[in-house]
Amino acid sequence: MSHLSERPEKPVVGVSMPHESAGLHVTGTALYTDDLVARTKDVLHAYPVQSTKAHGRITALRTEAALAVPGVVRVLTGADVPGVNDAGMKHDEPLFPDEVMFHGHAVAWVLGETLEAARLGAAAVEVELDEQPSLITLQDAIAADSFHGARPVMLAGDVDAGFADSAHVFTGTFQFSDQEHFYLETHAALAYVDEAEQVFVQSSTQHPSETQEIVAHVLGLHSHEVTVQCLRMGGGFGGKEMQPHGFAAVAALGAKLTGRPVRLRLNRTQDLTMSGKRHGFHAQWKIGFDAEGRIQALDATLTADGGWSLDLSEPVVARALCHIDNTYWIPNARVAGRIAKTNKPSNTAFRGFGGPQGMLVIEDILGRCAAPLGLDPMELRERNFYQRGQTTPYGQPVVQPERISAVWEQVRDQAGLADRQREIAAFNAAHPNTKRAIAVTGLKFGISFNLTAFNQGGALVLIYKDGSVLINHGGTEMGQGLHTKMLQVAATTLGIPLHKVRLAPTRTDKVPNTSATAASSGADLNGGAVKHACEQLRERLLQVAATQLGANASDVRIVEGVARSLGGDRELAWDDLVRTAYFQRVQLSASGYYRTEGLHWDAKTFRGSPFKYFAHGAAAAEVEVDGFTGAYRIRRVDIVHDVGDSLSPLIDIGQVEGGFVQGAGWLTLEDMRWDSSDGPNRGRLLTQAASTYKLPSFSEMPEEFNVTLLENASEEGAVYGSKAVGEPPLMLAFSVREALRQAAAAFGPSGVGVELASPATPEAVFWAIQSAREAGAAGSARAGDGAAVGGTGNGQAVADGAVPAGVEALSGA
Repeated sequence: MSHLSERPEKPVVGVSMPHESAGLHVTGTALYTDDLVARTKDVLHAYPVQSTKAHGRITALRTEAALAVPGVVRVLTGADVPGVNDAGMKHDEPLFPDEVMFHGHAVAWVLGETLEAARLGAAAVEVELDEQPSLITLQDAIAADSFHGARPVMLAGDVDAGFADSAHVFTGTFQFSDQEHFYLETHAALAYVDEAEQVFVQSSTQHPSETQEIVAHVLGLHSHEVTVQCLRMGGGFGGKEMQPHGFAAVAALGAKLTGRPVRLRLNRTQDLTMSGKRHGFHAQWKIGFDAEGRIQALDATLTADGGWSLDLSEPVVARALCHIDNTYWIPNARVAGRIAKTNKPSNTAFRGFGGPQGMLVIEDILGRCAAPLGLDPMELRERNFYQRGQTTPYGQPVVQPERISAVWEQVRDQAGLADRQREIAAFNAAHPNTKRAIAVTGLKFGISFNLTAFNQGGALVLIYKDGSVLINHGGTEMGQGLHTKMLQVAATTLGIPLHKVRLAPTRTDKVPNTSATAASSGADLNGGAVKHACEQLRERLLQVAATQLGANASDVRIVEGVARSLGGDRELAWDDLVRTAYFQRVQLSASGYYRTEGLHWDAKTFRGSPFKYFAHGAAAAEVEVDGFTGAYRIRRVDIVHDVGDSLSPLIDIGQVEGGFVQGAGWLTLEDMRWDSSDGPNRGRLLTQAASTYKLPSFSEMPEEFNVTLLENASEEGAVYGSKAVGEPPLMLAFSVREALRQAAAAFGPSGVGVELASPATPEAVFWAIQSAREAGAAGSARAGDGAAVGGTGNGQAVADGAVPAGVEALSGA
């Protein structure tokens, strides 16, 4: 086992413990960015002036009336920017735009003594637009050939030969929804300037270093003149990776110009209408299977709705392409990606970062093709699992294919699948208007940033004379438990009790040039850095202890806060050891660094090994569907998930549960609607609140929810043998959608397949049920006329129209 993976005697990692701020969370005493306003004197409040049109050139911006409103101090416009008027890393996001690009776009910001004064001032600003045509839907953008950014193509094998060798070929399209992050804490920033003109920003950001960089270039400063701190976030889910930067820059600009602290916090409606979502996708595909149902070739084009600017759309599309295989070997593949430019908020990172979208495409394909292939969906999936020696379409070897089968078999056993399938069959036979179904889906999710340079982390660890320890690292806490794990890593590496260690908020003046807490890499990168810093300190202390104990340093161990030599009976308490080290002038601080080794990626050829490892999991979901309304409930979910050797099992189980529920929300409930009419509100988000945008609640939770972490799964070359857990569990929710598909199909004759929209709302499920019933009625009519039911005799269905003979067209949902 590698040095990075090996655990010492009596480690603190691997022990189940609550989140380090759990007590503060449940008592309401945890501080978030906006809570700091009450502790800050003379704060000004920022309020946006938002456009009510989706697209247009600004011909006039009049602020005089706003300045006349009592309590208004200043109106910020593009003329006030001393540096670069841009809030994006691609330099395509003007902070104060000359051209409105979406309904709700902020064109100016009003600073007031109170929030109400700022609001009234914003309402008084007069904006004149030369309105321009707008593209609201993906179909609009595709038809207008409106695209931006890179257009990668992933190639593997010989696609044309693969189709020629296929016994069954199907084509289809699939479009699925975007998703709102709906973090509990909306975007927030608090900025002030000190007596040395140093700009300090408290920001609810997943990427403090990039927030620092954007604030600096907007203000025309160097990075060392700007400090950004993230105390904690009330949720992020990727929505605070790129998009907090502009809000922090507005607050900092206001503070710089007025000399007073400036608070910016979006209300819920503003956050929903101004910030980006998960990218909705359109997929057009063609797939070939051999006579046994094994995939021979895939040709697909994935189009992401990028919104008005690039933001993170390019890496999102790249990760979608890298995950379209999921757990299945596709020997011949041609998959193209492109980004549609629409007049909507710029879509951004969201848990899974394109991976869920790519995986959903292949899972939908298999769900739709199982029936015409005459195979049970689970059997079709199993036949296509990766085997040892096989590689992904982008060339990375799948080194743990046995994990795919291991989690699959374990979840089937723990769920008692065989018995329950018999029970479901009996229930369905006895209930013509209610049907149940159970589906199993798996996942293979790559861990690391696709851009190799981002795979690095830093930490600063300080030991004080009294033996207490303070750690700083580059990761941010958004409720996922990263800080809890880092405390456990530090205590384990130093060999001391957890109560000896405290963690400081994430700040750019403590650990510089950090990567975003994203890509599920927070514990890997920052854990490696914390461990490295603590190892340096431990080695210094072992030398001191060896002198005191009369032993060689290599024979000294520090366990549970006591240093002992192997075979000796003398011991030295941690506090005494640290005090002794101080008087011996031994350095008691260390900077740690970690970079993920073994990665390489060529974005131009779309080839390489961009991921350190793959996380695996499987879920079995049982649903019950009402045939009259399409309403459904999730009766039971069983999950087996691979987190390696868990750093903190209670935290990891919580992440699996939360990820699953968030994924189920995306796939079944959360239906974003935009006004795509030609009326005066074209481009307006219609689902602007929880009253119209349905989020998962207790009533949508599975009635029985069983989560198991895969045992004996230590990951070689990762921090204490652990694996990432943040994003992968979201994709376990595919099982719910596939169970709904199968339950809807059960209203029709045996062997019928149905298409299912995403999100699979009760309405969508109802229409799938109707489709199954109509297939049954059509089959009965054909049988009555003596017509043959089925394909062409060789298992192939022949499509109508312009589709080549031998190819079945499965129309989009």
